Amino acid sequence: MKKIHVGFLVSYDYYLLKKALPFVYNDADEIFLAIDIDLKTWKGDDFTIEEDFFLWIKTFDVDNKIALYKDHFYVPELTTMQCEVRERMMLSEKMGLENWCIQLDADEYFIDFKEFVAYLKQSNHLLNSKKPIQIAAFLYNMFKKLDDGYLLVKEPTRVLVTTNTPNYKTGRKAKQQIVYKRHMVLHECLSRTEEELIQKLENWGHNKQVNNTFLDKWKTTDKSNYKNRRDFFYIEPEKWKELIYVKGNNIKELQENLLQDNQVLPSKFYVWKKNFGQWFKFLFK
Repeated sequence: MKKIHVGFLVSYDYYLLKKALPFVYNDADEIFLAIDIDLKTWKGDDFTIEEDFFLWIKTFDVDNKIALYKDHFYVPELTTMQCEVRERMMLSEKMGLENWCIQLDADEYFIDFKEFVAYLKQSNHLLNSKKPIQIAAFLYNMFKKLDDGYLLVKEPTRVLVTTNTPNYKTGRKAKQQIVYKRHMVLHECLSRTEEELIQKLENWGHNKQVNNTFLDKWKTTDKSNYKNRRDFFYIEPEKWKELIYVKGNNIKELQENLLQDNQVLPSKFYVWKKNFGQWFKFLFK
């Protein structure tokens, strides 16, 4: 039986793992936390991890599933994106390529992870396939936290969570056939304080791509004006056309209120069309 291994990239937003880990802990066989041994970001900036976080990990990890994987993930001669790709490749090898190696970030909350794991366990033959494939879930990007709720990007995007051949080119993307599955990940991407957001924008793999208008729009968008605005994406604004407002004081309440909408995930027919298109695209490759 192939094991379910989950790997998280850990950096300046490590504290979000207190939200992310509970979603995957029970159904993962092992969990790997990849941390730069010198506590450097991909840009080379220093960050700190409070000691009480590691104490929390020890208390939380009742089944002894969590391993710290420390290595030199920052390389001065590489760009931030090259450092990211390199770390993801190293993490995959550490988790063992014979297993299902699921890669997530600290700010990604896999809402229906148990059901996704059930699918993977029925699909072990894909790990032995000579044809490279990636498996994608659907990601709801959290744009901003308000007093009594959240602004989210209306249309979910894909998130590539696992592959049978980790050959990453950009982030978790590889030039492989994608298999779409109707599972949901909440992404606390931009829903942070202004200080935390600026730190992320300066240090993540996309730091050279962020457009000049994004931060001002993020600062000034709220419950009173979001319906009258368009184009919110941090690289190519038009990719995130609209926002929605969902009540919730925390992630649990947000999850519950979001799932009340039966249309929250793309339809089965939409997913079928996407998978058919991917199958045809890679049919002779």
